[in-house]
Amino acid sequence: MAPYIAVSALSHEGLVREHNEDSLTVGPWTLCATVTTNPQTLLFPLGPPCVVAVTDGLGGHPGGEVASALVARRLAAAGGGLDGEEAVREELQDCNRAVYAAAAGEPELAAMGTTVAGLVLLPDRAVVFNVGDSRVYRITGDGPDGAGLERVSVDDSPPLPPGRRTTSVVTQTLGGSLGLTFVEPHVRVVPLAAGDRYLVCSDGLTDPVPDEELAGLLARADGASDRADGKAAFELWRAAVEAGGPDNITLALVRIGA
Repeated sequence: MAPYIAVSALSHEGLVREHNEDSLTVGPWTLCATVTTNPQTLLFPLGPPCVVAVTDGLGGHPGGEVASALVARRLAAAGGGLDGEEAVREELQDCNRAVYAAAAGEPELAAMGTTVAGLVLLPDRAVVFNVGDSRVYRITGDGPDGAGLERVSVDDSPPLPPGRRTTSVVTQTLGGSLGLTFVEPHVRVVPLAAGDRYLVCSDGLTDPVPDEELAGLLARADGASDRADGKAAFELWRAAVEAGGPDNITLALVRIGA
């Protein structure tokens, strides 16, 4: 069988928010400001550029779901042309300008913004990118229970005081202020091979659930298969809900199959 990409994903409003301001891009497919109760698994050939990304509309600002959906749809539309680091960087700059342009002259959308984090999967490499505090992890086999998490995105947030694990403050987003503000996306290229696995998620998962707990849940997933990935995605979501579900929860488990 030819190498392929398997993505198991879901998006949910959590237990506190009234509606979902997260959006999700998987290849040409988008899930914008809606709710899934079970993971959806999609398969793509490994070859043409394939984007997997999460966008998280800024809470406390009007139009968060508009900004996240706008960026998710742009990434889905542009995905086939994102063939390297520079193309991804330019597209994120264009997304930033597009958010500001959409808010211009619309008082109800003033200062809307979103975070973004994701991967562009290419035949032998992945382009990892983010702006804000949504995250991308590489799932490794070197944790204490057989799985570990290596964060490959970079949180845009101030240093945390001792003993504090999370913050609601972000230092950079797409949009998010009243006037056009320049952003410097975090973009890097990493090797990609059969068997590689990644987790892309909004902070609705990582704020209530520590990394070591996420790794433990992934380690207990039974085998490397589409069905196991769907089960693991559900268990990650359930952990966030059982921890209070304080924010929207969106996640995608990505696996390179062969």
